[in-house]
Amino acid sequence: MKFIDSHSGPWQHAVGEDGPKPDPDPAPHRLLSLEQWHAVRSHWPQHIPVAIEFPNDADIRQLAPDLDRIALVVLDFPKWTDGRAYSQARLLRNRLRFDGTVRARGEVLVDMVQLLARTGFDEAVLRGDQSRAAAERLLGHFAAGFYQGDVHEARPHFSRA
Repeated sequence: MKFIDSHSGPWQHAVGEDGPKPDPDPAPHRLLSLEQWHAVRSHWPQHIPVAIEFPNDADIRQLAPDLDRIALVVLDFPKWTDGRAYSQARLLRNRLRFDGTVRARGEVLVDMVQLLARTGFDEAVLRGDQSRAAAERLLGHFAAGFYQGDVHEARPHFSRA
């Protein structure tokens, strides 16, 4: 898992002086809201990948027809106690077979990184008061694996031998 600084990286929001543009220019590395994506998807060039910020209260399956055009899906944790984004990530990986990048952002705590990795997240933007070093250490605590299956290995431990 990579830990991302929310202010750097190649993906840039499609915004103007007055807020989000209703019809952003099809340029590489655009980070669009779901509403912006719906407004431009019919004429967005197939060869230009896009990143989508997806709300945690929407049905992730609505992205299914477009997943081959999407490079990054950003899933939101508005509160650290709201786990709907875990389910969205798992659905993206297991049912929809999304092979792009899945990023967690919002109230993302160090304590969450193991479950983030197990449910299909590749990247996380940690909350400002969280330690990146502690998160990286925590990922190494269970290097031998888990008893239960996850998105990386669906079989439980007893059936892997």
